[in-house]
Amino acid sequence: MSAPGFVPRLDAADPACRPHLARLAGRAGEVDPAVERTVREIVEAVRAEGDAALIRFTRELDGVDLEREGLWIEEARLEQAASRLDAATRAALEEAASRIRAFHEGQMARLGLGGAPTPPEALPEGIYVDSRTTPLARVGCYVPGGTAAYPSSVLMNLLPARVAGVEELVVAMPTPRGEVSDAALAAMRLAGVRRVLRAGGAQAVAALAYGTGSVPRVDKIVGPGNIYVATAKRLLFGEVDIDMVAGPSEILVVADDTARPDFVAADLLSQAEHDPLASAVLLTPSRRLADAVEAELARQLARLPRRDIAARSLAAFGALVVTRDLDEAVELANALAPEHCELAVADPAALAPRIRNAGALFLGHWATEALGDYCAGPSHVLPTGGTARFFSPLSVETFLKRTSLIACSPEGARRLAPTAIRLAEVEGLEGHAEAVRLRQRALEAGG
Repeated sequence: MSAPGFVPRLDAADPACRPHLARLAGRAGEVDPAVERTVREIVEAVRAEGDAALIRFTRELDGVDLEREGLWIEEARLEQAASRLDAATRAALEEAASRIRAFHEGQMARLGLGGAPTPPEALPEGIYVDSRTTPLARVGCYVPGGTAAYPSSVLMNLLPARVAGVEELVVAMPTPRGEVSDAALAAMRLAGVRRVLRAGGAQAVAALAYGTGSVPRVDKIVGPGNIYVATAKRLLFGEVDIDMVAGPSEILVVADDTARPDFVAADLLSQAEHDPLASAVLLTPSRRLADAVEAELARQLARLPRRDIAARSLAAFGALVVTRDLDEAVELANALAPEHCELAVADPAALAPRIRNAGALFLGHWATEALGDYCAGPSHVLPTGGTARFFSPLSVETFLKRTSLIACSPEGARRLAPTAIRLAEVEGLEGHAEAVRLRQRALEAGG
């Protein structure tokens, strides 16, 4: 390994390598019991007291008096937000929104939604089975507040919901010391939001999940937040659906000798600057490239405004790993199941099908992860902490639900009756069997 304070260097053959990488994949860990106790108390209070608890906790934790300021940001303030921005920022938001909307509209088309069901009488066996897909009625989105709110996250969470057909979007955004991001508000207007709750934290998540006198109950809560917000979402799952419990950001770059060291180093730093818990890993069979990337990291880190955060991230959760070959790099990448996986190789299209576990794949030297964060099109809300093994990115499907449809003609009911009756008898559920027998007897009696 390198000297403390920089980035660990490992060979994949080193016995210390795989335990180090495993620690990166599981770095989210368990929630502090003290945090969970606090969040449970807040959630239970909001369920019992409604608006009163929401107002009390917002005053205590954010220093905002909702009784004086009002629970909701005025709609006129949303309308004014875009006009307060400089032209370049406004244009960037509009371009990003256009690309995000277009990608997710394409998703809806690929899902092939719509069309009238075939009546059961028209089917040869008289048995009709299908499923119906409908959008959720109301979705809540948590937006971290203050002047550091991220308008890109607003677009990436809300536009797929809007494209999916969600009727009402309700945003919860804390406004500590009265600070509000015009860029975030402008992004909300681009997504068609009309209701923005002037509150955050676990109390806002609970208000959205349970509903209060003033806050409508939602069907699903999406959006990033701190450990208290993430814990509230986890505890309230089942009362309300959630997108995921997101952990620290992560990037993994699989690279060969064709990769540019400056590109790779910049992409690693783009995630390391997020958070001291963020993870940035390079897997390469090229020792020359690993050496060059290490030197580039040192050069670029020195001029990065958030260098202290990035340096802590690299030291604790980074790694430059020299693998035996690209096959071993792919094996390790799938084991880590990263949020973002870049394939900085000569033939990324050939390698991509072998990466089974990743939130998003970036193919080739020019597809930097940062483009995906802002404006490429797919939502940047991705599974972290190794959960890309079984979770998917946020998309229009996040906001759709399916209902099974079953219909039978008399002939269809007659055809299925013996199977259903026998299985009900095997399971000892006589009421089930009798419900089918009644229809069987009615058919035998002439209907």
